[in-house]
Amino acid sequence: MSREVQARGGLLARNAFLNLVGQVVPLLVGVAAIPFIVRGLGTERFGILSLAWVSLGQFTLFDLGLGRATTKFVAEALSKRDEDQIRRLVWTAAATQFVLGLLGAVLMVGVTPLLVERVLNIPPVLVGETRLTFYLLALSIPTVLVSSSFSGVLEANQRFDLVNAVRIPSGIATVLLPLVGVMLGVGLPGILGLLLLAKAAGLLALVVLVLWTFPELKKPLLLGRDAAYALFLFGGWVMVSNMILPFLRYLDRFMIGALLSVPAVAYYSVSFDIMDRLWIIPSSLALTLFPAFSALSGSSEHERTQALFMRSVKFVLLATAPLILVLTAFARPLLDAWLGADFAQHGTVAFQILAAGAAIGLMAPISGSVLQGFGRPDIIAKLYVLYIPLNIALVWGLVRTLGIPGAALSAAARTVIDALLLFLIVLRTIHLPPGLFLKSFSGAVASVCAMALLSWMALRISDVLLVQAVLVCGIASLFVVCAWRWVMSDDDKRILRSLLARE
Repeated sequence: MSREVQARGGLLARNAFLNLVGQVVPLLVGVAAIPFIVRGLGTERFGILSLAWVSLGQFTLFDLGLGRATTKFVAEALSKRDEDQIRRLVWTAAATQFVLGLLGAVLMVGVTPLLVERVLNIPPVLVGETRLTFYLLALSIPTVLVSSSFSGVLEANQRFDLVNAVRIPSGIATVLLPLVGVMLGVGLPGILGLLLLAKAAGLLALVVLVLWTFPELKKPLLLGRDAAYALFLFGGWVMVSNMILPFLRYLDRFMIGALLSVPAVAYYSVSFDIMDRLWIIPSSLALTLFPAFSALSGSSEHERTQALFMRSVKFVLLATAPLILVLTAFARPLLDAWLGADFAQHGTVAFQILAAGAAIGLMAPISGSVLQGFGRPDIIAKLYVLYIPLNIALVWGLVRTLGIPGAALSAAARTVIDALLLFLIVLRTIHLPPGLFLKSFSGAVASVCAMALLSWMALRISDVLLVQAVLVCGIASLFVVCAWRWVMSDDDKRILRSLLARE
């Protein structure tokens, strides 16, 4: 492997690691804080807060793909050192995002009464509080969208260190401020007010960092019709995906709220959110890989593209398999110890079903970064459109007949189907023979299967939880050692070692 390839691999590895840390740290804070928030708010108010969290994190529904497009085109302008084009792109994107945010806020204010009073099964005593909470959520939409543009500028310049310098405090605030609100007794509207202030502070920090990184942006604002056209042309299909994906991912929660109850939303949300956090591993890597695949898309270096894709999927598989195994094996005691017997009773089966889907579905973000990097975001969007009727039928039918486990089953089925279809399309896109991929992954797949079989046997040796935990964790540790020695190539090891090396 050449010095240039090693350096490039090291840079990608370090950026992926930074993105992972940026998501893991708030997650760990959330693990510690959520039990106190649940006790302080009660199950029903926590269910409403969980819906607010989902909405706050999914306001890219109004993004129109401009955040992603900003990263792509600013990166291209940086490679050409075109300062005027950078100014046009950045300020055009920011101004457009602000306008879109205002429109999104107006739309959400308009639908809030219908959502709160007709769609969701909100207890009458909480209707007024919930309505005000959603009105405050609407005010955050412009801030969230403009922040995505400025984050995209830093990502285009490979400054993931600065991005995460803002992301980590912002993520921590998202889970700690509700706890502060509980302690102050301000209620859900007061908690949302605190979250709005945190989002505004995060946007201000991003603007300062972008202006510091790109001094040329301090010149008079420069907007451009051509820049807007380029952003919308690429972002159009990304927009379709961003509009549909939240619906696909979170329809189950709203369906549970409509068909079952708000407490059931809380029980399911905890299991879903825990498993959903495993996606930070592939998504952190995919975020870093997007500009790399974009750069390779215009070249004839198919072998480099294939190697990067296969290595990325291998890393995701080896990194997540032990975690999925341990979480699945000890789902009930973990939920019991964390949130109590009620959450363990209602959420364990859903947790295990979601884990089974994640075992395959976690490769989807890597495949998605390849398709977007190669200029085919339309493929992802078209698949999502096809999923809509399937998802509605699955969620409605399974929640109605099986309750909370049915919602988990529908989510797992969708993620598996999505991952497999995207994977097959990527094989054709990068001209990767299926036989070559299977051959390169035979060792990794065999190791994962062996670990799962040994763990299944270990769980039946003893009914004592401590003995089971020691055996399963020991098997997972053995898997890590064996994967390092016999599954990973020398190039894989050098890239991982470079995480601690300087360029």
